[in-house]
Amino acid sequence: MTDLDLIADVLVAGGGPAGAWAAVKAAESGADVVLVDKGYLGTSGATAAAGTGVWYVDPDPASREAAMASREALGGYLADRAWMARVLDQTYANMNELAEVSRYPFPVGEDGGQIRRGLQGPEYMRRMRIRARRSGVRVLDHSPVTELLVDADGAVAGAAGHRRQHDRSYRVRAGAVVLATGGCAFLSKALGCDVNTGDGALFAAETGAELSGMEFSNAYAIAPEFTSVTKTAFYSYATFYHADGSVLEGAGSTRGRSVIARALLSERVFCRLDQAGEGIRQAMRLAQPNFFLPFDRQGIDPFTELFPVTLLAEGTVRGTGGIRLTGHDCATSVAGLYAAGDAATREPICGGFTGGGSHNAAWAMSSGTWAGQAAALHARALGARAATRAVRGAGGAGLRPAGGDPAGHREIIEAVQAEVLPYEKNYLRHGDRLAPALAALDETWKRARQGLRADGPDVVRARSAVAMAAHARWMYASALARTESRGMHKRSDHPGSDPAQHHRLISGGLDEVWVLPETGWSLAVAS
Repeated sequence: MTDLDLIADVLVAGGGPAGAWAAVKAAESGADVVLVDKGYLGTSGATAAAGTGVWYVDPDPASREAAMASREALGGYLADRAWMARVLDQTYANMNELAEVSRYPFPVGEDGGQIRRGLQGPEYMRRMRIRARRSGVRVLDHSPVTELLVDADGAVAGAAGHRRQHDRSYRVRAGAVVLATGGCAFLSKALGCDVNTGDGALFAAETGAELSGMEFSNAYAIAPEFTSVTKTAFYSYATFYHADGSVLEGAGSTRGRSVIARALLSERVFCRLDQAGEGIRQAMRLAQPNFFLPFDRQGIDPFTELFPVTLLAEGTVRGTGGIRLTGHDCATSVAGLYAAGDAATREPICGGFTGGGSHNAAWAMSSGTWAGQAAALHARALGARAATRAVRGAGGAGLRPAGGDPAGHREIIEAVQAEVLPYEKNYLRHGDRLAPALAALDETWKRARQGLRADGPDVVRARSAVAMAAHARWMYASALARTESRGMHKRSDHPGSDPAQHHRLISGGLDEVWVLPETGWSLAVAS
């Protein structure tokens, strides 16, 4: 029996920037909104833990053109100019709203004008929480979703979950649902990413939605061995070294990260931020004080002393794959279901490559805005029927096992991590390593599907384990299907790009995973 039963026009799952914007904009559109978060709205997730740049460009045609062209090649020419232009417009508007409505304290330049190209995550998300509450959004913190609800026609009609601090189940019946649950970092310990286990993609797939761009999922960030803080941009001022103090030739934060990965397979790698001048050093400390905190605690000066580094998997948090969108309203192929932020594919604006912040931050606030507004419109069209229709849970593995030997969530997580975290499998990709890794993940999925079941607080962990297993299988199936190198997806057995594969790949399925080219995409972009 459900302990808490709520009714809303729009349910938003996720409390990062995409979820916060979706909730605010749905409420401003007249909807009664409930937001549920795995953590605490305003402090959980990757953005709240650090500062971020934002793709904020003045509405000058030349500047906008340069902004759109800047990463097209890096993304394998899979982005869409129409989506880019819309995101630039929406981001410009939302950043201005942050200044004028939320009174965000942007720094001031020498000309007296505010510099709106970046945000301090903690302050940004604190103000977004305040704005959501003032907009009338009902917030359930520490209340992760465990499955979506669907009606007799298969339309999404809400979600069920567990309230961790109350040890109670809950259900929210809603006219529409926005999934803004983030990407998947496979519990790699990257800063702010422990809540990012790919849950939304699992929920969407269980209702019949598709994924897109899942091969673009092998993002790894540089971090000191002794901390989870990932601020790869700072390493553009670094030199990397072998343990004997000699320079690791070819290593770098952008195009030389694979050199670091290969070296880490057999030795420790060291670093020093010795290319930053005094002015840059001061600016770095002001911009990202949390980056320097672990160094200061250990008495290390990263500008003059060597320190050991590693690479932490960030999967689809910084990769671009995610839930496939069917239009500019951020709808999925399932009625009543919308996706935003890292949960959704970012291919429309990034193609097959993105880094931290910038485009990601712009996509979060823009897609959140559109998804929230569209969800409110959909709920309004349903009217009173949304609250009276019969619903059922769509969840499978981890909730309703098919029957077989019992399995625990820890063994499923460890089995998934063994295939997706090692550099030689996921980052340094080759078909001879991807194929057996996928076969192992298929077996892991079978164990989870047949025997993984949990109750109470453990149901959240079980569902996250299942989500990671599903995510990994879509990733590797898509990576095997793309027999070329494009965007962040680099295959050493197919090192060049293939003009015949200039298309996006959609994927889906749970017990049986499938991958297909998105037909008509190239024609749509050309028109």
